[in-house]
Amino acid sequence: MLDQMFVLLKHWLLGYSPAVLQPAVSIFLTILPILLVFPVLFALTTVLERKGLGRMQNRYGPNRVGIYGILQPMADAVKSLTKEDIVPAAADRTVHFLAPLVLLAVAFVPYAVLPIGRNMIAANLDAGVLFFFAIGAISELSVFMAGWSSRNKYSLLGAMRAVAQMISYEVPLLLSSVAVIMAAGSLSTVEIVQKQAGFSGIFPHWYVLTPWGFAGFILFMIAATAETNRSPFDLPEGESEIIAGYYLEYSGFKFALFFLGEYLGMFAISGLGITLFLGGWSAPLPFLTWVPSWIWFFAKLLGLIVGFIWVRGTLPRLRMDQLMNFAWKFMLPMALVVVVSAGAWRFLGQGVMRWVVSILFIAVAYVLLARGVETRNRIAKRTYRFAE
Repeated sequence: MLDQMFVLLKHWLLGYSPAVLQPAVSIFLTILPILLVFPVLFALTTVLERKGLGRMQNRYGPNRVGIYGILQPMADAVKSLTKEDIVPAAADRTVHFLAPLVLLAVAFVPYAVLPIGRNMIAANLDAGVLFFFAIGAISELSVFMAGWSSRNKYSLLGAMRAVAQMISYEVPLLLSSVAVIMAAGSLSTVEIVQKQAGFSGIFPHWYVLTPWGFAGFILFMIAATAETNRSPFDLPEGESEIIAGYYLEYSGFKFALFFLGEYLGMFAISGLGITLFLGGWSAPLPFLTWVPSWIWFFAKLLGLIVGFIWVRGTLPRLRMDQLMNFAWKFMLPMALVVVVSAGAWRFLGQGVMRWVVSILFIAVAYVLLARGVETRNRIAKRTYRFAE
């Protein structure tokens, strides 16, 4: 009952609506939780991130609004709503206005194909993974709209950086997902989760527990970090170089919409990673299957969010040449090796041999590719000259 409480609640509410309106009411009741839960999660994440980064940097973080600063997101929301909306005189006002709305809409739509719990999915499409990536690709258009419409060279440069980065890292992101699609034999997110729902002893059938799945998950999360412009891949908004990137000329609530859209995109792509590699809503151990499925999904999502925050507080920002070299010289060929390793895993059948072959494929490729991108010995010592 606890596992299906939201599904039962939806059917109970539908029973009180007229038969003619039931399809529309059903759509509304399906969309409403997505529109409420994930923005609230965004507010909680901002507090968690600022407090966590503060602790990493020996400071307190937000601690004035509410108990331990827990109400800081409400203060930020009020501030964003009351700040003046300034649009440059030379800007294309229509495109400038539409860019954050397009990004926000694109950030919400992919949640439709994510199974948040057992029988809890807005649209069970046969090609759910394809739908997710097709919708996500539109975010690049909104980023370019923001940079181009501002009529600011820094904004345009940030937009071009962002588009180049997102396209470059979409390729390994897609290829690492292809390995899972091959193993599951389906593009449906629901079927992919069901394939991982069983256990062998105490070990779940999650794809991340296979050699190719572990390597694919690492590649997926690195590419997801770059796709969502998170540190150390936050070059499009490099404040030391281009001030604030593609949303330099945005203020007030429009800037807040960009901020919300980026975090919603991070939650969505993390949800896809959970679906593809971490068993979706399934429990990690057989004696924990009594815990509601949706709790497991959000627990895994919280774990990935903490990982994003930890990486942001730990690693410095990359240079643009390092970013692109890493994408095309390491991530792309490594993702292709993961696809080949997944194919070998599938066709070698049960036994130790597929473990040995899969691990060898990935280990040899990693060593060779890592040596290929190593440039430390090829860069001359930098000499600084100062004006006299």
